[in-house]
Amino acid sequence: MRKLIVSAFVSLDGVVEAPGGEPGYRNSGWTFKDIEFLPEAFEIKGREQQEAAAMMMGRVSYEAFSPVWPAMEDFADYKVMPKYVVSTTLTQDDLVENWGETTILRTLDDVAALKETDGGPIIIHGSATLNRSLSDAGLIDRYHLLVFPLLLGAGKRLFSDTDKDTQKLKLIEHEAYANGLQMNVFDVVR
Repeated sequence: MRKLIVSAFVSLDGVVEAPGGEPGYRNSGWTFKDIEFLPEAFEIKGREQQEAAAMMMGRVSYEAFSPVWPAMEDFADYKVMPKYVVSTTLTQDDLVENWGETTILRTLDDVAALKETDGGPIIIHGSATLNRSLSDAGLIDRYHLLVFPLLLGAGKRLFSDTDKDTQKLKLIEHEAYANGLQMNVFDVVR
């Protein structure tokens, strides 16, 4: 069974919206404004590219990443990796041609079936809506969270506010950095 791993930049109050400067959000770009850059705090991002066998995202993140990431040296390992986009609206004609093999999945059942196939871990970047749906469906296996020492208030959250049973997590790796960032890796306890 393949693992689904969520990788997220998240504020202390759970916001994941527009960390890199995407337009339309009041606090857009919060991961680099007023936060000292320390390369060691982002080591996990390089490790994710080395350890993942595929990448998954929702439509909004695909539309944001696909015009930019294929040409970025920082994301070179992702270029050749199989990609899965979970969307009810994207068509094959909407996919870019310079970013490797991309498969559109239409439902959470399709994601569950993919998890049952052979292969390594699947990393999920961005994709707030998808992450909430996958979490609520019990499909996430691990969280890689870079927690920023910020309270952003309004904004898309990593976790839904669905009334559901308690989901236990096991902290398997953590680090605190001089700039206030914290790296936390949690396995979902089943």
